[in-house]
Amino acid sequence: MRLVRREFLSATAAAGLATGLGIGCKSAAKDVVAYTSVDQPFSDPVFKGFEAKVGVRVRGVFDTEETKSTGVLNRLIAEAGAPQADVFWSGDPVRPLLLAKRGLIERYTSPAAADLPAAFKAADGSWTGFAARARVLLVNKNRLAGIEAPSSIRDLAASRFKGQVALANPIFGTTTMHVAALSVAWGEDKTRAFLDEVRANGAKVASSNGEVKRLVATGEVTFGLTDTDDAHEALEAGAPVEVVYPDQDALGTMVMPTSVVLIKGGPHPEAGRQLVDYLVSAPVEQKMAEAAAHMPLRPAVPTPAGVRSVSGLRAMHIDYAQVADAMERIQPWLRAWSGL
Repeated sequence: MRLVRREFLSATAAAGLATGLGIGCKSAAKDVVAYTSVDQPFSDPVFKGFEAKVGVRVRGVFDTEETKSTGVLNRLIAEAGAPQADVFWSGDPVRPLLLAKRGLIERYTSPAAADLPAAFKAADGSWTGFAARARVLLVNKNRLAGIEAPSSIRDLAASRFKGQVALANPIFGTTTMHVAALSVAWGEDKTRAFLDEVRANGAKVASSNGEVKRLVATGEVTFGLTDTDDAHEALEAGAPVEVVYPDQDALGTMVMPTSVVLIKGGPHPEAGRQLVDYLVSAPVEQKMAEAAAHMPLRPAVPTPAGVRSVSGLRAMHIDYAQVADAMERIQPWLRAWSGL
């Protein structure tokens, strides 16, 4: 998944997008409207599964590659006075928290989420996480050549890898979330110093996590920081790479569950609750593991080769609400660091 390609759209522009897709009026009684920033090739089959099981048609509204994942988020904000969506399925927990801060979320504790770990859902029912990705090190095995393999994100600044590492521009997407999480865990000053060390170490700043994957797979760098779904694509393509879940001795690996929220005042609240129940279920976690290399939060959900369960690793302790606040706070110095 590719997150956050542009800044927030204006409310007027966002509302115009909604009208253009025909979401400007109430749907039929047997519909439910779902906005999502989860890639359509993976989210649409899940919606089709819900339709087959429940008999309610899902009117899916998807982000484009250019607006991930601010497009649907901005539309939800623009439509606050007359909500058109029932459900928002986000690629991470942070965007729903931005909606919650604006009072746009209807709290709902799904009975289907009872066995999900408490760390990945809100106690007040404002959001529920499932089917996660993680931030990992993708390593080109052919370039190690006797060098000690990286095991921590701190190795991005290690002298033995000078000029041999890559990360996506931290002004965008999951890299922004990762830096924000580090600023919560380490403090902002230490995090800024670390990024300065990474830049001084000659790191390549890529346009996306997918570009990081390409740089590693082709051997242009020894390793890069990316997401598990991108790393899995490299493995599936037969690239000479391995995946390292960083900082298993202390800090832990950053885990980013997809998350779902019920929109306050949505046109089909009961169907919206049914869709939430379906999305957070174990079968959907399994489907996302098989189709999109997402990591189940439930230990009992089986995974295909190359996909781990979150229960099998040390996850970084994250307060996603604090991360959401930090993401907004660190934007100015991230822009300066990126030269924007």
